[in-house]
Amino acid sequence: MVRVYDLTRALFAAVGLAAVLAVDIPVPREAIPRQIVTSSAAGEAPGANYSAGTIEAKQAPSAAVAREQRAVTGFIARRYRVADEAAARFVATAYRAGKESSVDPLLILAVIAVESRFNPVAESVLGAKGLMQVMAKFHMEKIALHGDQDVLLEPEANIRVGAQILREYLRRFGETETALQMYAGAFNDANFVYARKVLAERSRIEQTLIRLRRPVCAGLVPSWRSSRAPLLSGQQRSSRHELISAAA
Repeated sequence: MVRVYDLTRALFAAVGLAAVLAVDIPVPREAIPRQIVTSSAAGEAPGANYSAGTIEAKQAPSAAVAREQRAVTGFIARRYRVADEAAARFVATAYRAGKESSVDPLLILAVIAVESRFNPVAESVLGAKGLMQVMAKFHMEKIALHGDQDVLLEPEANIRVGAQILREYLRRFGETETALQMYAGAFNDANFVYARKVLAERSRIEQTLIRLRRPVCAGLVPSWRSSRAPLLSGQQRSSRHELISAAA
């Protein structure tokens, strides 16, 4: 009986020692980073771009938005004789900047069309620079987020700064026409000439998208109702402004 007791005690002691060793053995260091990287990558935004210590996520547009951007790109490339690749970059940047600033991307593109005809290195005698002809001396605090004033000759920075300026004026005045006149430095123009030009150009760009959607809508909307389709917001604003001007 003593021998059996001794053997049993020795067996339990061995099992206990194995359990202690199993708990105390550390996980290899090289395994820890691999586990951490795997878990963080699972929650990472697709297409994230890391640069200059910041993280800027550039997600690919949805299929519908990508199709829309291609149509707008084609229109701009033809109308302003811009290379397809350059036009595509301008359009994509305008859509991103519009989303960031809550500004209509077609309005941004219309301002570019009127201001520079999509010439990224355009400069005026008054000092306005780039695609959206930004006046550096009035907007240094916005430009400083991207670099010095020479950064205005870089399309992406110029469009983002221009979109921020538009957002500021839209919020301040609450009306597209007035905001555009302020953007042009023509606030006292009672005829709203600049705003009319921009909104007319926006309407031309928008017509491209209306034609793009027409085949899809044709099968969904009865033909007798097609002529009664509601005006789009840009057209409504333009029509309202014309009526006000006529009444004045």
